[in-house]
Amino acid sequence: MAENTKPRKKFTKKLLHKYRMVVLNEDTFEERFSFRLTRLNVFVAVGISAILLIAMTTFLIAFTPLREYIPGYSSAALKEKATKLAYTSDSLQNKMRMNDQYLQSIQDALRGEFDVQQLDRDSILSQPITELEYQEINRIKADSLLREEVAQEDKYNILPTATDNINFSLFPPVKGTISERYNIENKHYAIDIVTTRNSPIKSVADGRVIFAEWTAETGYVIIIEHSYGLLSVYKHNASLSKSQGDIVRSGEVIATAGNTGEFTTGPHLHFELWNEGNPVDPSEYIDFN
Repeated sequence: MAENTKPRKKFTKKLLHKYRMVVLNEDTFEERFSFRLTRLNVFVAVGISAILLIAMTTFLIAFTPLREYIPGYSSAALKEKATKLAYTSDSLQNKMRMNDQYLQSIQDALRGEFDVQQLDRDSILSQPITELEYQEINRIKADSLLREEVAQEDKYNILPTATDNINFSLFPPVKGTISERYNIENKHYAIDIVTTRNSPIKSVADGRVIFAEWTAETGYVIIIEHSYGLLSVYKHNASLSKSQGDIVRSGEVIATAGNTGEFTTGPHLHFELWNEGNPVDPSEYIDFN
């Protein structure tokens, strides 16, 4: 028993044994300051320092923005923003999908192309269509077909009717011989008018220049927007006398005839007339002779 307590007392004595740490001036050996230490004090000081260092590091990682610079950690604000953006994107997709379905339904209804059985199955499952409702649907469909027929008849009527009480006529852009006429089958939505080089090209009506540039295929091109959804196009010009945005009057010179561009075989004017996005035959409305 005495042998077991002897090493323990020896270890305790080593821990409590006092040492003196002295800092001396190397030249004069003058004592600057000194410390009295024991091994136990050193162990305690090192342990407390390690605990404080670990605690400070944990605090910086857990409660300060510095953790964002440590691999594996992400910003809480960034996560929140990403979540909000994902939620907003999903909501917008749902709204767009609903709007597309709504617009498609309106278009089908206007054209009279919706299926009565599909309508019954999707919107009124428990309420079958009555005879009166079925007649109303047929009336809407017939009205849509009539409206489409009238629209087709007026599709190529670019001039105001007599009931509009408006004086609107088209001025010939240039005088000459028509070398190639308007042909839908060949996708030639214009007429080619043979004329002498540098002949003045004139605007067919009052309007605003919306395009006036050079193109590789058709040379100098000028496009004018007129009233009633009408567009006039002049291609293969030698030069242009108007710029984009200019206001022009009916019969005003806007270019000179030429032979520019790859798709040309001689001095002529390639003239197109468009009404509400549909090509029309210019020779039906303008006398080029």
